[in-house]
Amino acid sequence: MPLTPSELILNDEKSLPPWAVGRSVADVLAERPGLDQWWTPLLLVDRRRLSHNIGFFASWARALGVEHMPHGKTSMAPELWREQIDAGASGITVATPWQARIAVESGIATIMLANQVADPHTAQWLAHHQSESAQVIPWVDSPLAVDLLADAGRQAGTTIGVLVEVGRPGGRTGTRSLADARALIARIHHSDGVTLAGIAGYEGAVTHGRGADALATVKTFVTDLVGLAREARTGDAPLIVTAGGSAYPDVVADALSMAVAEGMRGILRSGAYILHDEGHYEEISPFDHGRLAGGLLPAARAHARVVSAPEPGLVLLDAGKRDLPYDEGLPRPLRAWTADGRSIDLAATGSDSQPDDAQPAKVTALNDQHAFLATGSAVLSVGDVVELGLSHPCTMTDKWRLIPVVDNLERGRDAVIVDFLQTHF
Repeated sequence: MPLTPSELILNDEKSLPPWAVGRSVADVLAERPGLDQWWTPLLLVDRRRLSHNIGFFASWARALGVEHMPHGKTSMAPELWREQIDAGASGITVATPWQARIAVESGIATIMLANQVADPHTAQWLAHHQSESAQVIPWVDSPLAVDLLADAGRQAGTTIGVLVEVGRPGGRTGTRSLADARALIARIHHSDGVTLAGIAGYEGAVTHGRGADALATVKTFVTDLVGLAREARTGDAPLIVTAGGSAYPDVVADALSMAVAEGMRGILRSGAYILHDEGHYEEISPFDHGRLAGGLLPAARAHARVVSAPEPGLVLLDAGKRDLPYDEGLPRPLRAWTADGRSIDLAATGSDSQPDDAQPAKVTALNDQHAFLATGSAVLSVGDVVELGLSHPCTMTDKWRLIPVVDNLERGRDAVIVDFLQTHF
């Protein structure tokens, strides 16, 4: 449900300048507002990089013959979901029933609910969304959940397709063994109101890092999913085999290709690629532009203002935990702009713009509304604006309801706001 050009901008959006309150989106964008007209802190999304990332991943998946249902929780922005589907995605994955409701109300036809439904009201709602206009496919790992959905399906006079989730001991959700999964599959086959849509799993819950052992664990895990789906086939309808976060899409896709070759549907759920980052996924993604030419680019950054310089080497910015992601690494200072228009490189050491003994700036801590910035060799003053690279896309946009989209982040403070993204967290 994106903002329409005629829709009015409400007065309670974060960092909204007073002159924009109550004006239509089209009216505000017609002025091609610059960032100096917006208050700080700001989360900014780069329109060009966003389109690049969507196109890159869609082309890569298409070339391998695997489907893609990106995780919508990354952005919770239906406008971006539709862009992903227009680029070739088969549908959208969500994590909670209310996210599924947002997807249905946004006109998404196929929605994977990567979680188990555990209450009858949600099960009844889900049973009524099994049509051509909207199909919600939940995961199950419990006989109780199968029975709950089967009862809802029978009452609604429909059949709910479900995905049996396979996990590992000590992991997150999912059956703890293949034997448990087989028993659950048998229960589904013998229950009216539900039908087996396929097998699901999340490899990120069973390993970490990209060492040889981790990659082997991922391949074995997904291969087991494919083998289980092979066993469970009872008719001509192609079962789904789905895995794939944003850390191991290459390994997962390789394993899923076995399912595709056997007439099944191999579906990736990677979602973080759309925004990528300058931290966690920059380090771990096989598709980061630093290790793959033409690969993923960081499409979101933040601008924050120095509001206090209480002692040498330390300034406080007006952005904190309520504004910036911090669970997979603190924000990374990149550049600063002074009141007189000078640009300061905060990241480089020993570069042409810094002496050989220059020390980079570093965010050392976040409070609710402040960032502690150790300035290194830079000298910053109250009123200067700092650009921050961010880590972990899944906790970037959840702190913002209205996100300015700019023409080009590389233009820094000269970037122009060309659109807005509305999120639904």
